[in-house]
Amino acid sequence: SVLALNGKIREVGEKIFASNGKKVDFGSAVKSCEEAGGTIASPMNEEENKAILSIVQQYNQYAYLGIKEGETSGQFKYINGMPLNYTKWHQYEPNGKGTEKCVEMYTDGSWNDKKCNLYRLTICEF
Repeated sequence: SVLALNGKIREVGEKIFASNGKKVDFGSAVKSCEEAGGTIASPMNEEENKAILSIVQQYNQYAYLGIKEGETSGQFKYINGMPLNYTKWHQYEPNGKGTEKCVEMYTDGSWNDKKCNLYRLTICEF
């Protein structure tokens, strides 16, 4: 399955962020990014967060990020296991206390912990 880009693409430093415009659950987003040869978008700094945000705003849809809650409740890390060196939590977030294992980006660029079975915009990084 080729990722149809239709201009929904942002370049930041060494990374390229792109969306196919599809809304799927977290597992499916991870899978479709891997099938396209990338990974689910994981912002590591403000610049990358802004690039992802511009795609989120273009579609006006929340998007899952490549961040998940670890074994410890309230402790989030990148899906490759690396600790978060940058965060942009919305006020009072994360608040799921172990019940919300995934992270979505709001249309203002802030993050919220959320259940993983909802349908969110797929954004990949390459």
